[in-house]
Amino acid sequence: MDILPYLKLVVEKNASDLFFTTGSPVKIKMEGKAAPVGKTVLDGDMCKAAAYGIMNEHQISQFEEKMECDFAIPMPDGSARFRVNVFKQRGEVGMVLRRIPSEIPTTEQLGVPDVLKELIGHKRGLILMVGATGSGKSTTLAAMINHRNETQSGHILTIEDPVEFSHPNKKSILNQREVGVDTLSYANALKASL
Repeated sequence: MDILPYLKLVVEKNASDLFFTTGSPVKIKMEGKAAPVGKTVLDGDMCKAAAYGIMNEHQISQFEEKMECDFAIPMPDGSARFRVNVFKQRGEVGMVLRRIPSEIPTTEQLGVPDVLKELIGHKRGLILMVGATGSGKSTTLAAMINHRNETQSGHILTIEDPVEFSHPNKKSILNQREVGVDTLSYANALKASL
């Protein structure tokens, strides 16, 4: 099952999410509401074909072992990126794709408090960003990393699963490691970073 037309639709409609679920038509989420795309009800084989059609061998192996897999994919023309979660539900394959904004917003655009901008400037420490799905955790972290990258020289290391926003080197050297691609685990990457 080719999902490219659905990805294009998400971009055209400025939707946030794309859902593949057995027993339901493909749905896109716009302004917080999911709406069907067409009338074709997906069966298990269709959902599996959609998911397996965008996974590489490593991702398929991980999914079959752990019954879930997270990764990111770009549009073929580079116009957008999507975070993908493939999972099992009711014994069938399901998949949700979330559009990743192409530009990293500034801390000012997001209204990030000065205290967080100050924290991101510290040489040592740990910042935990928690919240519900879709609440802006990844976008806020990307803006904070970008702020540090634009204002201070140094080394910034991210360990992500998957890498969502691509950060260019500005004042800082920025290394982005993706679990399953660049390192075996968060633990290994953290140990190697010390």
